Amino acid sequence: MPEPGLVPDGRPELFDIRAMPEQPKILKPGQLEESLIRQFFEKGYLLVPKFFTEEELEPCRKAIEKMVDDLAQMLYDGGKIKNLYKEQGLFTRLIHIEKEFPGANIILHKTGKATEATEAFHKLWSNERLLNVVEQLIGPEVMGHPNWCLRTKTPQNEATTVPWHQDAAYLENEAYSVLYPVAWIPMLDTNEENGCMEVIPGGHLAGKVARHTCCWGDTWYIVVDEEHAAKTLNVDFEKDKVLCPVPYGGMLLINTLIPHRSLNNTSDVIRWSLDFRFANPEKPLGFYGLKQGVLMRSEKNPVEKIDWDSFNSVNRINEASKYCKDEAEDDPFDTTVVGPWMFKWEMTHTNRHTEKLLSQKIIPADSS
Repeated sequence: MPEPGLVPDGRPELFDIRAMPEQPKILKPGQLEESLIRQFFEKGYLLVPKFFTEEELEPCRKAIEKMVDDLAQMLYDGGKIKNLYKEQGLFTRLIHIEKEFPGANIILHKTGKATEATEAFHKLWSNERLLNVVEQLIGPEVMGHPNWCLRTKTPQNEATTVPWHQDAAYLENEAYSVLYPVAWIPMLDTNEENGCMEVIPGGHLAGKVARHTCCWGDTWYIVVDEEHAAKTLNVDFEKDKVLCPVPYGGMLLINTLIPHRSLNNTSDVIRWSLDFRFANPEKPLGFYGLKQGVLMRSEKNPVEKIDWDSFNSVNRINEASKYCKDEAEDDPFDTTVVGPWMFKWEMTHTNRHTEKLLSQKIIPADSS
């Protein structure tokens, strides 16, 4: 288990995670005022209530509908469900599927190749105005980080409720000093009832990763040790936490080190969202060598066409599974998730995900 805190060699010059790069004198389309970018670096997050148009987001909704339809057909053909629920829409259909086959949302989460092959997600991730904002955060060299997700938060489902954590804690220690900004983009208006995000402003300023443990509840998620984090990061989880309701068309930008969580969904609809991560291609990805990023923009090596084919050729979920056992997962109905981040932290709670991990021939992660 790694010692929480600084990157391995502790060199302060490596800490670019809190340093705001020089801002453009003439703003490109979509770019934000310097005061807002400064808030991102000072607070560790920035809520942008209006950014995307319906025309930019609607294709993603359609793509998700197609994914759910494909999932329903697979479960139906496999004898796992008796109804396709075609009469249900984007925000209710998976709820009904889940009642017949609990864990259907996890299968959708694991369908990395199908997700990554979806043109609509590619277009949104590489949206010119979004990349212009990312350039304000990390400079003109921009790569899509391989650790991105389509998230389905079905109501009252522990598997879709994410506890307090720092994103950097999922990565290798070499990534602790690198900023990988996250653009969290909901597919509907989000609020406390349907499980919006909550953050701890300023939790990134110490430049440290607090102690986490594995795994929370019946999930594959690590969870921050709040007592240790309060001392290490100089925060108070109860007093400092800020709710971040993001309207449809908006986004939440998050610093890699800021503690955050997503609340339980107590509504009667599904909260769909996308989180896209970005990186400087000259910095380490900290992704255990599972998958490379996809270069989207570069002043040094101009990108004429994004190489989605190479990016899509590797399914990171399968690669994570190989990392922990002899063979890649070949059961399409398996609802467990394992990965190298589970090796990094003390295992204080076991469940079906950790039991699967421990039952396999393990190749320990190098988290030194």
